[in-house]
Amino acid sequence: MYTILAYAIPEESKDMLQKALSERSIISFCSVKDELFGELKDSEYDLLFLFLDDAKAQMELLENVYRRTPHTPIILISPEENAETVVTAIRNGAFDYLAHPVSVARYEVATRKAFEDKALRNEIAYLRHKQDIVYHFDDVIAFSPAMQTVLKSLEKFARTDSTILITGATGTGKSFLSGTVHYNSPRKHKPFIKINCANIPEDLLESELFGHEKGAFTGAAKLRVGRFEQASGGTLFLDEIGEISLGLQTKLLRVLEEKCFERVGGNKTIYADVRVIAATNKDLPEQISKGRFREDLYYRINVLPIRLPSLTERPQCLLPLAQYFLLKYATSLGSSVRGFTDAALKQIQEYSWPGNIRQLANTIERAVILEDDDMVGTHTLSLPSEKRSSVTGDFNREVNGSLAGQEKELILDALEACLWVQKNAAQKLGISPRALNYKVKKFGITHPNWRKHR
Repeated sequence: MYTILAYAIPEESKDMLQKALSERSIISFCSVKDELFGELKDSEYDLLFLFLDDAKAQMELLENVYRRTPHTPIILISPEENAETVVTAIRNGAFDYLAHPVSVARYEVATRKAFEDKALRNEIAYLRHKQDIVYHFDDVIAFSPAMQTVLKSLEKFARTDSTILITGATGTGKSFLSGTVHYNSPRKHKPFIKINCANIPEDLLESELFGHEKGAFTGAAKLRVGRFEQASGGTLFLDEIGEISLGLQTKLLRVLEEKCFERVGGNKTIYADVRVIAATNKDLPEQISKGRFREDLYYRINVLPIRLPSLTERPQCLLPLAQYFLLKYATSLGSSVRGFTDAALKQIQEYSWPGNIRQLANTIERAVILEDDDMVGTHTLSLPSEKRSSVTGDFNREVNGSLAGQEKELILDALEACLWVQKNAAQKLGISPRALNYKVKKFGITHPNWRKHR
């Protein structure tokens, strides 16, 4: 449901407005200017209607309202209609200008365009890079029984508005499949917003999720719309939800239960009609027992649980996935590579792929770049040796050197096994990405591939 505030609407027009929009909107009316400003101070609306019968008063009030709520579409209604007035109104912040009296059909068209424009602006603000998404479940590579079962469940889940919790090891496709769920849901024409909660410093994550007001903290030079607002009407994917602090978990629980929040540094209540898909590679019940995750939040997000199998649990998918990635990267890179040697195929099948699909994709992309022949061989696959399996085993093994030396060796082992992807190495070591990043800096560990990120 959308929230609409209508100011000074004539009595004879209120019924028309209600008839046009009440089925999908909550409409509030006010007729006094102070009451209007009070509403704008306390609440955030999806759309504003302003009725004015004087050109000068129109522009003054429009400018005042627009300054207070620049991200809310404003539709001006007036019995006065001439080209100059309309152009001035649009220039001063109005989304549309309707001549009074307004028909039901005209209300419907103007409102639909306003909501579509707002959703589009939110999505454009978020889309900083092209998303890698398969839009139909039939196009997902799923030859194994375990994966076919997962897709059947997700197809059913997609038809609902309930919260989904996707669990599974790192790199199993949680983020990837969240997009497929969205684009097969009733919300598919609305924004799909993704955020990785582990990649954003804790003190900035609240602002990222809920936005902030100008001056809310040092560096907040302007108002910022958060991910929940950007996703209004659509879907928000919260990756690595297990990394969120307990304080922020409390605020997230409120949003899920009440569908409302306030920006950092603000007191306006903002309503967000958002479907949430959460994902984690952590054991949340174990995190609850350790006091690191709220039990009530867990039950709130675990309405529709789904676990994604690792690559070792879906061996029938391994070679089709490898071939898919080879074709994808060869095409995008303009490479003449067209397949794998028999030895390379055997190595792909025998390797355990601890980083799952993400590791497979990264390995093949690198191989396509390095391969000079038309067939990828074992020398360009460069798969790490798995003889150091003790990385996930006994951390108390006896080796020469200090305790710090042992710790550094374990970290180097994990980084090497995970192709120097820190997040995957953290998962292998059983620590958080933040903790691993601290250790990497502490021991002065570097790698050429990291230079562009530091």
